Amino acid sequence: MNLLENIEPILQSLGGLGLFLLGIIIMTDGLGNLAGNTMRSALMRFTHSPISGAVTGMITTIVLRSSSATTVATVGFVGAGLIGFSESLGIIFGANIGTTFTGWIVVLLGFKLQLGNIMMLFLFLGALLRLFANGRLATFGYVLAGFSIIFVGIAMMQDGMGTFANFINPDMLPPDTFTGRLKLVAMGIIFTAITQSSSAGVAVALSALFAGAINFEQAAAMVIGMDVGTTITAALATIGQSVEARRTGFSHVIYNIMTAIGAFFLITPFTIALESFFPTALSDNAEISLVAFHTTFNFIGLIIVLPFTNNFAHLMTKLIPAKKPLFTNTLDTILLEQPPIALTAVQNSIHTEIVALLSHVNAILGDSKSTRVDMNALQKELNKTHAYIDQISLESESGAQWERLVAMIYTLDHMQRLHERCEEDENRAITLQNSERFKKERDIIISSISSIIEAVELKQWHRMYKLSYKTKAVLYMHLKPYRQTIITQIARGEIDVQKGTDYLESIRWLKRVSWHITRIAYHYEEALLATGK
Repeated sequence: MNLLENIEPILQSLGGLGLFLLGIIIMTDGLGNLAGNTMRSALMRFTHSPISGAVTGMITTIVLRSSSATTVATVGFVGAGLIGFSESLGIIFGANIGTTFTGWIVVLLGFKLQLGNIMMLFLFLGALLRLFANGRLATFGYVLAGFSIIFVGIAMMQDGMGTFANFINPDMLPPDTFTGRLKLVAMGIIFTAITQSSSAGVAVALSALFAGAINFEQAAAMVIGMDVGTTITAALATIGQSVEARRTGFSHVIYNIMTAIGAFFLITPFTIALESFFPTALSDNAEISLVAFHTTFNFIGLIIVLPFTNNFAHLMTKLIPAKKPLFTNTLDTILLEQPPIALTAVQNSIHTEIVALLSHVNAILGDSKSTRVDMNALQKELNKTHAYIDQISLESESGAQWERLVAMIYTLDHMQRLHERCEEDENRAITLQNSERFKKERDIIISSISSIIEAVELKQWHRMYKLSYKTKAVLYMHLKPYRQTIITQIARGEIDVQKGTDYLESIRWLKRVSWHITRIAYHYEEALLATGK
């Protein structure tokens, strides 16, 4: 066999793999546009426990054709506080089952039914729809074209591997020994790390097995490695993200490694059981047996780990401990692709920032039950929240989400101004704290702010606004005569000009603080009403 004849099957196999990857990318993008938002909403709506999370994760991965998409979305939802960390683990575990569905499509439709030539017609139809149709029909054409390209790629890989098998055989790969299998697992990890697709790796292993270039045990070891390799995407997605996001991403890594270890020792028992119950399975249907092995070890891993989800979550919490909590922990950049969810993340940040800011106001007014915060740190967090909300892009400048965005920008603006009052004019608060003249007014606002904080933590938004509005009205009524009284006292010489000026500035400070708190409550309630809460 000359050099050209040696290279041709390699190029054909690589071209088939490239088409397979292209088909996966196109179909995933198309399905994401058709059903992405629906499936992501389902992840939140139906994830109430590890079991429901596993089922939802499996179905979402089957529909979206990407366990990475499911995992990345889950990381974002946990970071935004939309689902709990323990519930998210079920999604991660279930996604592994969903990703084995590609193997069944490849082996049953690609190998057994030989759909490569038929799919040429569907590829043409899909391209026509994508070019000449509009809306969802055009997107469907995109999905159909991607689906068809997958099978064209499989057919090319089969042909290339068939020729390749004439001069490449199982004896040329690491032998079926403990060390040899470890090397094959490593090969599977490297292949998936390069292609960024475990589905592509499984398709290549199936094609090589179908052509006889590798045997079942070698293919099984490589598929185990590919399952581990796919976690690299999840690990990379956690760089620079919140503690919750990192816990979720690395849970995927650790779970897949644990499953891979179990699967590694399952190869021989699975082979013996298969030969005992289905003597011709490995000789006549080795590729079906490989997909069955892939599904089996992932399913066993799911069944074993689900009852211990809380223990697993506790382990991850110990491995990745939380740092000092920040108000912007929920603001993951991966959520920006879904503006409604990104707005919810901002809402969660504002919620905690409001509590901290109001608690600080009470503390500087002399309330012993309240806690001061580091104002420089809080300023940085408010700036981060502002910068994040600036990145949220809505398709239309109308509707509930637009109203929600505008209301939260107003809320943040008044929070920034209240922060300035606390930082720059703290001496005014000290004057109020030390003067018996304003004791009644000081007690009114301290009591009101304590009640507002309680309303915020209980999510009683309307009560929060009513309390702030009532407090402002009462304060304004009490403070109204003070200006004339203080000026008269200065004129009579009862108090000096400096002390009188301090009193007047303190009155203005108290009015401004009360005004900002009322506007924060008003706009925050508007934001929440826009979501239907």
